[in-house]
Amino acid sequence: MGSDKTLKLADSVTSIKGVGKKRAELLGKMNIHTVEDLLYLFPRKYEDRRHAVTIMEAPFNQDVLLEVHVVTKQVSGNPYSKKRLLRVLVEDNTGSLELLFFNGKYLADYFKLGQALTLFGKITLNNGRRQMAHPEFHITGDKDDVRGLFPVYPLTEGLYQGQMRSMQLAVRETAREIKEWLPEKIVRDNNLCDPAYAIENIHFPLAERPVLESRYRLIFEELLTLQSGLFYIKRGRERSEKGVSISKKVTLQPFLDILPFKLTEGQQRTLKQIEEDLESNRAMNRLVQGDVGSGKTAVAELAMYKTVKSGFQAVMMAPTELLTKQHIATLKRHFEPLGIDVRLLSGSTRAKERSEILDDLKSGKIDILVGTHAVIQPDVEFANLGLVITDEQHRFGVNQRTVLAQKGENPNILVMTATPIPRTLAVILYGDLDISVIDTLPAGRKPIRTFLRYGDSRKKIYDFVEGKVKEGRQAYVVAPLIEESEAIDCKSAEEIYEELRKLYSDLRIGLVHGAMKQQEKDAVMESFAAGLIDVLVSTVVIEVGIDVGNATVMVIENCERFGLAQLHQLRGRVGRSGHQSYCILICGSDSETARKRNEIMCSTEDGFVIAEEDLKLRGPGEIFGTRQHGLPELNITDLVKNADMLEKVKYVARDLIDRDPELELPEHAELKKRVKKMFGEKIQLRL
Repeated sequence: MGSDKTLKLADSVTSIKGVGKKRAELLGKMNIHTVEDLLYLFPRKYEDRRHAVTIMEAPFNQDVLLEVHVVTKQVSGNPYSKKRLLRVLVEDNTGSLELLFFNGKYLADYFKLGQALTLFGKITLNNGRRQMAHPEFHITGDKDDVRGLFPVYPLTEGLYQGQMRSMQLAVRETAREIKEWLPEKIVRDNNLCDPAYAIENIHFPLAERPVLESRYRLIFEELLTLQSGLFYIKRGRERSEKGVSISKKVTLQPFLDILPFKLTEGQQRTLKQIEEDLESNRAMNRLVQGDVGSGKTAVAELAMYKTVKSGFQAVMMAPTELLTKQHIATLKRHFEPLGIDVRLLSGSTRAKERSEILDDLKSGKIDILVGTHAVIQPDVEFANLGLVITDEQHRFGVNQRTVLAQKGENPNILVMTATPIPRTLAVILYGDLDISVIDTLPAGRKPIRTFLRYGDSRKKIYDFVEGKVKEGRQAYVVAPLIEESEAIDCKSAEEIYEELRKLYSDLRIGLVHGAMKQQEKDAVMESFAAGLIDVLVSTVVIEVGIDVGNATVMVIENCERFGLAQLHQLRGRVGRSGHQSYCILICGSDSETARKRNEIMCSTEDGFVIAEEDLKLRGPGEIFGTRQHGLPELNITDLVKNADMLEKVKYVARDLIDRDPELELPEHAELKKRVKKMFGEKIQLRL
């Protein structure tokens, strides 16, 4: 248990008065172990308790500050029970209010008739009586008055706002220990306040302006730490040992000649960037973003061709077995006529065949290996790995790309994603990568016509689906749930499947969902791809799925239960041929958020516009599990709201790392410490 001694930043939280083992464990869950960690836990908002209102003008169900005096009090219930109801009648010069305390036995003696109180809480109306249950209260004018700007902290279960405020108060003096650690020029050029002032005013503000000044300083330093770490990683990669250099003499023309289409402008631009990377002395580390159907795979194939023809091997990792089968079919069709050996390795590869693949891979007989995460197993060894490609990178854990790359001597890395990521966020999520965007779709693709409908149009919608099937096309129907649920009011995949089978007995209807075994799922999807199923009813397992050009209708039930980016991905399953395609959103909600999202989906097909809007509506944390993506935890920065500052800080960080690549100058010592803390094992700064 803590004492009254002057606390230091590095002291354990157990040094704080009132913090014992149990509370220290709760703080540990929030990654707070020292006094400094506690000071850097910032409020998520503030409650303005500076201005009192009268009882009669106070709005219902909103937090308000009241000044009242006690009129009467009454305790009811079993006199031997701790849980006795305490009612306290209070009033001001406009009216009266009843305070309720459901565990009020020990509070009764606190309240004295005529006593002046300051209250903070929500007023409700119950049978015409104004009531306030369990308000915060203090004797008006005492040292613990409830007035002021009160910070509201993010907490873990078992910790309360009052406890957190008390702990912050206990370490307030220690905040003055924090010295200026940023170079004088950065502080001056960016008009930053002192860090001790920032910490004190973020926790104990007296007005709005000091909060704004403090937030600006703390966001700036957090973004500077983040960007400096990312630039350090990138510079380190550029400084590292020579990458696999691909021959400039290898021309892509033989492969371009066999492609059944002409590359789009976006593909040509991206290919030029990839070629420059491959032919340079440093290892390529490039992210290729492009909407579903934009032709990322063709660009990846060209990179593989150039790599193989230069005497190296290539590997391509995809998140599902179905996707690897689709890739292998395309790659074999294109590469085998050119004498390039392509093989597939997945979890279902039989032992004998797997052993043969591993031998041929190690001897260099195999040129290109395609597979699921099976390709990162320890016994998978390459003779001369020159190119690593990961498809749908966001589906893999943070370290899998690295593990795969370590199977070669600093190979070139190409990362592909069909999930459009706003550029501001891409810079953070993939800060160690160069970014290419394929923003043009192949010629001949017609825009997908998107419509919003409600449940009362369901029969008309499915009649429309039937009509398209009669024309020779196929359709998807996607539902948010597998089975019916009493708790959630929406259509399930199984319910829709049975309904459609009864209504349209002449249609061949299939069902696929996440609870099925992988082999069962693959069999259904392959039947759909082969044209043996007319309508595929599904959950989101088809979000990243096979390419079925004949599918032209996508019906999404209860579209309000999907994220914007997810809706866009689902819509991208159709419109993959010259046939006119349709996406019909069936909405089960009239909420403002649902309305906004539906408007966006119906007004644009641009995945990057949709991603930006999704980011505004939901924020980065909900869209990207930050831990899954390796995004460092940010204490105060909002990557959407603070995007402008992110751009500004980027230039400051780049200049700083250019001048001091290892952060070795004395003036950068604290920044170096913070970068190491933020990035952990992912960064290897020299001590």
